[in-house]
Amino acid sequence: MEERKLELLRKLNRLGIQKDPQWLDRLDEPAPLWVVLEMMVSMLEQRESPGQPFD
Repeated sequence: MEERKLELLRKLNRLGIQKDPQWLDRLDEPAPLWVVLEMMVSMLEQRESPGQPFD
C-alpha cells in the first residue's frame, strides 16, 4: 500500500474518524459525492464553532 494512504489512515485513526478496519482494503474504491460533501460540511461546522474569534 502506498505510504500516503497509510499516513492518511494514521491521521484518520488519530482523529477518531476511522472506525471500520475494512477501510484498509477499500481505499481505492470511489466514494459517492454526497459522502465527501457531508464530511466537508461536518469539518467546516467543527471549525466554525461559536466560540471562535472572527479575525
